[in-house]
Amino acid sequence: MEHRPWHDCYDEGIPSSLTYPEVPLFHFLEDSAKKYPDKPCTIFKGAEISYQEMSKITDQLAAALVGLGVKKGDRVGILIPNTPQFVMAYFAVLKTGGVVVATNPQYTEREIKHQANDSGMKLMILMSNYYELVKRVQPETSISQIIVTNIKETLPPLTGLLFTLLKEKKGGFKVTLRDNDLWMPDLQAQYSDHERPQVDVGPDDIAIFQYSGGTTGIPKAAIGLHRNLVANTVQMLYWVTSAEMGKEVVMMAIPLYHVYGMVAGMNFGLGAGATLVMVPDPRNLKDLLGNMQKYQTSIFPAVPALYNAINNNADVIAGKYDLSAIKACISGSAPLLRETKETFEKLTGGFLFEGYGLSETPTATHCNPNLGVNKIGSIGLPFPDVDAKIVDLDDEVTELAVGEIGELIIKAPQVFKGYYNMPTETRNSLREGWLYTGDIARMDEQGYFYIVDRKKELIKPGGFQVWPREVEEVLQDHPAIQDVGVAGVPDPKRGEIVKAWIVLTEGQSLDREELKTWAKERMARYKIPSEIEFRDELPKTHVGKLLRRELVREHKEEPGG
Repeated sequence: MEHRPWHDCYDEGIPSSLTYPEVPLFHFLEDSAKKYPDKPCTIFKGAEISYQEMSKITDQLAAALVGLGVKKGDRVGILIPNTPQFVMAYFAVLKTGGVVVATNPQYTEREIKHQANDSGMKLMILMSNYYELVKRVQPETSISQIIVTNIKETLPPLTGLLFTLLKEKKGGFKVTLRDNDLWMPDLQAQYSDHERPQVDVGPDDIAIFQYSGGTTGIPKAAIGLHRNLVANTVQMLYWVTSAEMGKEVVMMAIPLYHVYGMVAGMNFGLGAGATLVMVPDPRNLKDLLGNMQKYQTSIFPAVPALYNAINNNADVIAGKYDLSAIKACISGSAPLLRETKETFEKLTGGFLFEGYGLSETPTATHCNPNLGVNKIGSIGLPFPDVDAKIVDLDDEVTELAVGEIGELIIKAPQVFKGYYNMPTETRNSLREGWLYTGDIARMDEQGYFYIVDRKKELIKPGGFQVWPREVEEVLQDHPAIQDVGVAGVPDPKRGEIVKAWIVLTEGQSLDREELKTWAKERMARYKIPSEIEFRDELPKTHVGKLLRRELVREHKEEPGG
């Protein structure tokens, strides 16, 4: 790639081009197991699993999955929060040559059914508290078997005993398996003397189906090859210049089902020989901060809403937690405000820098330097081997000059193969090797990029992905609703929230809390509108197309909007 202005702004020691090993993604786990066999790979509630143990467990589980009939290319769902079992399941599936379909634990029956059928999921590995949920939809899906793990399997003995006595049944973790379903430890025990199955897994094999809205509102599976994930992991290992191999502790608070947590957290951590401290619920700040202090977290990828919550925590402000071990924090999924960055850096002494990525580039393409100049409001510089340009919004080809606003397009080794079973969408997104992001942006003289708006109408409340059309379709089913529009509106704490504009059917009444309660049974909590406005009509084009941007514009013009 020819010289670009951003290459001059890289931290010292970062080349403009890198060499990527021709290996499958699980190479990072196996390599760190050889280099740091006794180092903790994961810590969960005080229980440690060493790199050597994790490598062996994933070998055994992979052999077990092959024994159950999982073949190269088979899609396997993982419905597990941030616990060591996610790491076990993820790498076991990859070692079989299977394709990981990571499923959001907040999904409802409808959402799980769609993802299972769309991907052609053969088997699902899940935490026991989701077992009954999946069993209810299983007859309507392609899932033939379920492997179940209980959270207590990776807890310390005493904590596990207390969990069994006090929380297991109450939390829905105590279940009786049916049909041909199996417990993960029982399955692993049957293959305790097995090595990794001899499946030829290479760089061009599929590693993940990552569900994304892409450039329209239809959820689709972005196909991530092993080489895509390996490339992005290597780029991050170079980018975080303050990280030392074999010495870091990564706080895993970002959901692992999302490529951000999966790649910027887990894969980066394993590549660096770091310890992953698993936190399944980052909303529990006491647990999160306690873990950060106890294990001296040094790398903490997260979303602005979480950094903001820490900034405003009374105990943090009072100095009750020692967070001084923090070196580097990559912020993603939502804009990082100056106040959030400066306050967090003052409280911890670490560096907080904003990045940018997509499910289609699992995960990042741009980031502000770890040690160099951070520009507030900028997503930073393209990574090594990432070419990026701004093109005209009308002809979608003409490259625009510095400072001009157009669509951001990207060419890079981490760009995905395409969307599963969606050739038209793939052709729209991938053109002559360039990924059309759908994001409207500009670039300054030094090669820093700034997101201005989104062609896509994706809403990102607190870093989650919400498609307006999906929420509209669910709300439209309510008998009292005649018409509905949904869009993202700015919010000082979460960056963006979901807002719904509702037109009621004549003669019907409905209050906001009643609608939210109704919606909770039909979609994940983060998709439920935070704000609801009742109106007599919605703005539309002459052919009846809803004008979401008009709704957002009107909202912004309101007092406090």
